[in-house]
Amino acid sequence: MEEKKVQNPIMLYTEQTPNPASLKFVTNRMLYNGIADFREEDLAKEWSPLAAFLFEQPFVSQVYISNNFVTITKEMNYDWSEIMIPLKEKIKEFINNDGGIVADGFKEKMEEINAQKDAGYKYSGDEKEIVQKIKDLLDQYVRPAVEADGGNIAFHSWHNGVVTVILQGSCSGCPSSTITLKSGIEAMLQRMIPEVKEVRAEAEGYCET
Repeated sequence: MEEKKVQNPIMLYTEQTPNPASLKFVTNRMLYNGIADFREEDLAKEWSPLAAFLFEQPFVSQVYISNNFVTITKEMNYDWSEIMIPLKEKIKEFINNDGGIVADGFKEKMEEINAQKDAGYKYSGDEKEIVQKIKDLLDQYVRPAVEADGGNIAFHSWHNGVVTVILQGSCSGCPSSTITLKSGIEAMLQRMIPEVKEVRAEAEGYCET
């Protein structure tokens, strides 16, 4: 008789983020190998059973899924002390029941959307080299730190000395994100790349890069 594979029990704990409206729910399972940022319920319904399930809760505003964690941003009129434990139980139950996390094809679809949005940004020569340096610095020095805080900062565009980035997960709407952009990321990029004059945040976006 073939032995049935038994998975380890779901373990889940929470971590605070710099954004008081966002909380990071960390599991002992790989949920999604990539970045899945859901700011709208319609997108969640189309691509992520887990995110769609979470959006059914009246206190959920945004859902961000990456690796082994889910970052949830709550509606402002709710307190974490009231909703944190129920959310933990709902996430554990959903994963235990083998609910889908993110549908196949999501990454490719987001890349297609981004390509359409970024169609006006074509880089060549020195600009192409500068953009690559910016992406490399963001990947090496910024992304690991913000991922630990339940979010992501991704490159969006470069134009006339201005770097535009996309804030995702706990970074989106975070009160301290402006300080992070100006005193942290902007200062670092200006020091490493003299052509950088300013770093700005794109209002919203869905980025996989």
